[in-house]
Amino acid sequence: MDARDRRSDNRRLTLKLLGFAAGSFAFGFALVPLYDVMCEITGYGNQKSLTRSADVAGTQPDLERTVTVEFVTQVPSVGSWEFRPVVRSMEVHPGRLYEAQFVAQNLTGRDTVAQAIPNVAPSKAAAYFRKTECFCFTPQHFQAGEERAMPVRFIVDPALPAYVDRITLAYTFYDAASGARVASASE
Repeated sequence: MDARDRRSDNRRLTLKLLGFAAGSFAFGFALVPLYDVMCEITGYGNQKSLTRSADVAGTQPDLERTVTVEFVTQVPSVGSWEFRPVVRSMEVHPGRLYEAQFVAQNLTGRDTVAQAIPNVAPSKAAAYFRKTECFCFTPQHFQAGEERAMPVRFIVDPALPAYVDRITLAYTFYDAASGARVASASE
């Protein structure tokens, strides 16, 4: 094999590798909308519904059944926040409206805005866990050192599959300002 053939082979291989890399990159961007479509069709794993208020009118409670709802909180390692549920778990009857309290305290030393991101596990239960009121629906403005109780009102749909007897509602609470200055009321 002469040098000209070797260079031609190397060029072809380089173009194939670049094409493969570009295709992989494009596929990575396509995964998010594909996942959203799959969740929309199947109803599983649709976490977007957790950030909107649910309509629960006309739901009849199932007093024969109880489901344990656990509350888990987490704050990223960056930032200074205290964030915890008032109770770690509660027994609920599907179809009945309940309220749980969470407490957050701003320990950053400055006024800031925080946001809570919800997650429900198992993912199959997300379609049956409906919130009517939640601090996660909007960013929360905190003064320096402020501590606040924040409610979440929810209902577990009676159509929840019978094999699901435990649901975990988890929140990640983070500083949404992330270095951006929050305007005070006097500005």
